[in-house]
Amino acid sequence: MAGHVQRPSTPGGNQRAIARAIPWRLLLLLPILIILAFPAFLFGTKQGQRLLPTLTSYFYNISGPPPSPTPTPLPPFSTLLPQAGSILYSVLAGDSCDEILTIQMHMVDAGQIFSDANPNTVRALNNVIGQNCHALQPGMVLALSPQYPLVALGGVVLKINPTTPQQPLPTPLINVARQQNVGIDCSGGCQLTVRIAPGVEIHLLVQTALPIKVGSWVWAQATLARKAVPGFANYPYADPTASFNGMSLRACDLQVDNTHDGNSLSCSQLLPNTINDDNGAWLLGVTGPGALDHWRYPLHLPAGTRVLLWLTEDNRGNLVFHKGNPVYRYDDAAQIYVKI
Repeated sequence: MAGHVQRPSTPGGNQRAIARAIPWRLLLLLPILIILAFPAFLFGTKQGQRLLPTLTSYFYNISGPPPSPTPTPLPPFSTLLPQAGSILYSVLAGDSCDEILTIQMHMVDAGQIFSDANPNTVRALNNVIGQNCHALQPGMVLALSPQYPLVALGGVVLKINPTTPQQPLPTPLINVARQQNVGIDCSGGCQLTVRIAPGVEIHLLVQTALPIKVGSWVWAQATLARKAVPGFANYPYADPTASFNGMSLRACDLQVDNTHDGNSLSCSQLLPNTINDDNGAWLLGVTGPGALDHWRYPLHLPAGTRVLLWLTEDNRGNLVFHKGNPVYRYDDAAQIYVKI
């Protein structure tokens, strides 16, 4: 059988073979695709310039720190301030000053605080009640004041001064920038300058692990400053004529903004006082959302009412108000407290 010989290909033959391999419809479609691709490219480029920044911002926001919480609106300032004062009591047959203070004012330690062994203390008591304790007669009217009174306050922090030097921390391996507005550590004690009413600022001594910032709203019960009497260091009564502006008070039952400090000092730990012995304490306050209403005592009195009430110490050391506890309202005209 004769062998089959393949002819060598030529350039012209190759071109004809390629032309036959490409469908003629594709040749017609290519110009159309080219015409459509150019506007599509321009449109995609323009949309990409808009979309990419939006996507970048979106992923940056979801991966970044959470937004700052909306600050809680500050309560309104009280237009009135708590008022130190007295209640009136008419002496009955057989009464003595110690018995009157023990029964009417829950002052169990009256006989120890006002002692004939220290005549200066008895003279101070006579000046307060307006009568001579050694010469009481039925019908005499005595002015009885609350011993070691507490006061309920709320206000905005204007300044923070630590009362103890801040302890330096060990030098870190990595130098981290200090965070701003995180609050000041007052676990060792701080003196806060607090505005409690328009034009009235007090110095509140606190000890708390809660961070406190300038602008924080603080609620506190505090020991009202007592009148200074020479030779009578534990004199129990406040001066009813003293101004709150510039007064220094030691805080207990502290709350900063929306957080109550359950580990803060109890009021019975602020000496001197007779809370544990008396099984309670007297509290001065003013009703209203920026003051006493914060403690939610069931008083049902108009806002702006100055009150004196008795708080009972429970078995956990907390001071609570029970229905039936003595409540007095301040009479501005008579400048005394009258029972409600």
